[in-house]
Amino acid sequence: MIEARNLTKRYGSKTAVNGISFTIPPGTVTGFLGPNGAGKSTTMRMIVGLDRPTSGTVTVNGRPYAQHRSPLKEVGALLDAKAVHSGRSARSHLRTMAATHGIPVRRVDEVIEMTGLSAVAGKRVGGFSLGMGQRLGIASALLGDPRTLILDEPVNGLDPEGVKWVRTLVRQLAAEGRTVFLSSHLMSEMAQTADQLVVIGRGEIIATGAVQDVIDSATGAVVRVRTPQAAEFAGLVRAAGAVVDPTDDGGLAVRGVTPELVGETAARHRIVLHELSLQRASLEEAYMTLTQNAVEYRSETTHEAMEAAR
Repeated sequence: MIEARNLTKRYGSKTAVNGISFTIPPGTVTGFLGPNGAGKSTTMRMIVGLDRPTSGTVTVNGRPYAQHRSPLKEVGALLDAKAVHSGRSARSHLRTMAATHGIPVRRVDEVIEMTGLSAVAGKRVGGFSLGMGQRLGIASALLGDPRTLILDEPVNGLDPEGVKWVRTLVRQLAAEGRTVFLSSHLMSEMAQTADQLVVIGRGEIIATGAVQDVIDSATGAVVRVRTPQAAEFAGLVRAAGAVVDPTDDGGLAVRGVTPELVGETAARHRIVLHELSLQRASLEEAYMTLTQNAVEYRSETTHEAMEAAR
């Protein structure tokens, strides 16, 4: 479990993280989302003791990271896959880490096989592709068989097979009762992988909760209806408190009421329905809505750029 309470980090006059609080429970995959510069990496560094909080606290499995006697057995972290001596082999790197924590050599072989590195374990890390470097970083995080995993952009540089492998791995680890906290800019992948989300912007929490709850709170669900009696039906559901807008294809977008109420209203008034479907926004759409005022680096739209150039 990871628990942050009023966690704050300032660098001079800049506040990178501003009094955030959250709990990441065991047995779940929690996605950590936010624009570049939002404070995600700083937060993860504070969790594993690489940055000292200006104020507030953060604990892993009940203690600050620095107080764990064998931290690799408590917390496995992938924060920078490039933080490996380029002249060492993958196996040498992992054996050195294992030796510092009293981890048996057989565990090195286990994580090498688990992460698909067997064919390149004896090669120098400096010659690794980005994807193979990521696999080595994940192997390092898994080395101590920890109860908590913290993974910053773990699928960066991986091919589709590798992305699917990471998804399966973290779901399996959570199913074993471990805590998994990971960040990613791939919204479609996060939607398939995470149980819950923490969304941060400009160093502050914007939203937390189950994935679908976060999506619905940001965008709201829409009931799509097609009927030859559109005008009559729109009046009926508006009277029930719905917001109704026409769609480009002649249908109706109904917000603020459940699909059940829509269907019951149609049946009660003998309205013929050609379509009744619940449509929810994607995680990407919800994320863009949530963070629209929290983006530190924003490119101009093509139209805005053309106008500015005139």
